[in-house]
Amino acid sequence: MDIIDHKGLPQLIIILLYLGALLALGLFSSRLFKGTKEDYQVASHSIGPFLLLMSMFGTTMTAFALVGSSGEAFKEGVGVYGMLASSSGIIHSLCFFVIGVKVWKLARRNHYTTQIEFFRDRLQSDFIGLLLFPILVGLVIPYLLIGVISSGVVVQSLTAGLSPDLFPVIGPDGNPIRALNGGVPTWLGSLVICVVVLVYVFFGGMRGTTWANTMQTIVFMILGIVTFYVIASKLGGQDGLMANLKALGESIPENKSTRIEMSKMKFFTYLLIPLSVGMFPHLFQHWMTAKSANTFKVPLICHPIFIMIVWVPCVLVGVWATGSLMPSKPPLPLIPGTNVVNANAILPFLVNTQTGNILSGLLAAGILAAIMSSLDSQFLCLGTIFTNDVLTHYKGKENVTDAQQVLYTRLFIIAIVAITYGLGLLKPPSVFALGVWCFSGFSALFPIVFAALYWRGLTAAGAISGVFAAITSWSVMFYQAVQQGTLRTFVLELPFGGETYEVMPVVAMLLSSLVTMIIVSLFTPKPSEAVLARFFD
Repeated sequence: MDIIDHKGLPQLIIILLYLGALLALGLFSSRLFKGTKEDYQVASHSIGPFLLLMSMFGTTMTAFALVGSSGEAFKEGVGVYGMLASSSGIIHSLCFFVIGVKVWKLARRNHYTTQIEFFRDRLQSDFIGLLLFPILVGLVIPYLLIGVISSGVVVQSLTAGLSPDLFPVIGPDGNPIRALNGGVPTWLGSLVICVVVLVYVFFGGMRGTTWANTMQTIVFMILGIVTFYVIASKLGGQDGLMANLKALGESIPENKSTRIEMSKMKFFTYLLIPLSVGMFPHLFQHWMTAKSANTFKVPLICHPIFIMIVWVPCVLVGVWATGSLMPSKPPLPLIPGTNVVNANAILPFLVNTQTGNILSGLLAAGILAAIMSSLDSQFLCLGTIFTNDVLTHYKGKENVTDAQQVLYTRLFIIAIVAITYGLGLLKPPSVFALGVWCFSGFSALFPIVFAALYWRGLTAAGAISGVFAAITSWSVMFYQAVQQGTLRTFVLELPFGGETYEVMPVVAMLLSSLVTMIIVSLFTPKPSEAVLARFFD
């Protein structure tokens, strides 16, 4: 049988070739490594506008944006785009301008590489570092899990049919699940992706990560557009893109094509979630790679446009899968052992069933590119935080050479990759739900970073109490959601004026952090004028 006609094999070959290209790029970038901690962690502040745009956009557009948005659109409808994509386009750029540029200026002046270094110095508090370290790591690991889980699902879905005898996937009725049967197992796909990312981050550091992010962002944007066009043509069955879009739009049920069943208050309170980018530790590290403040101009302008290019196709593909034009054979993939549709597998399923083997292999590489462009930054970020804010800080900078700091960063990256992969082997929840909770935690900490940059009256006690309030409220509501089995749908129901309003948990988290921080800061000793003079012109 011809290789091209062998189901699953062409996709696997293309995926392996793409991963090989990434490894080669990462190893090549290591040849430019200067051997210093600064070069490994922030690329010696040498990144220009185009690379900064691509690396920042790539690290924010994760499996949450591609795989998760398609899955959630399948469940909730087209309103998912308004909840996160359109608001993110505006709020992300606003955070880059309001937080990123000012952070870059202060960090370059005072030689910070991590958020914790900034907060510790701004508040003259060692405890704030001890408090933030486990919280930031704890919130980033679920973010990493999104990528690890999704990569395994994508590889399995897009290599289905490769070897049914070696990799069988049986449904609850005892029959093979065609959409997954014979595909590379999720545990193996996730393992390969983790190893590839680990290798080029290990050797290339921030420069290798930035170059890889740029390549992957270009790949998944171009192939995303191709995916959209091909699937629309296949499902629509009309002549011309516009005719296909019209036919597909008319095929979508009313409850999926409008926000008719979506609470207005829930919709608008989602707008607070994109504030999370202001506290992403991996984004902070990318800000520090910029050559100058002017380097931020291109990302500020282009980021919202890029979000639209990526999110629109993904959300539309998700709602098309609910329409009458969706073929009944093969059936939609189910979560193994259940009769529930696996929403995380909707996008790779359509790619695999509605395109040819070669094209679906290329599109598989595009989806994996989006996933991996976030994993690498997050792995490097956690290694940097551990080295700078724990080991070097308490051992003393004078007692740790640059070579040792690079080594410790690499060792911690290996440990985080191993832990994340191990957690990813557990039964995965909704990618979208996991992402929303993770982002909500970062959003709850947004008042702390904003006040640290713009409010002279912020005190160490105020910031610490605000962090405690944020993480306590997050923990309580997350526990309630898990107990109720409503991780994906958990909302706060607030009675007011005889009506009940659904509010996203992030509102309570952010308000608890903000109010606590302000009240405690008003009644506790302020930082000295000498300290404030270093942070406020």
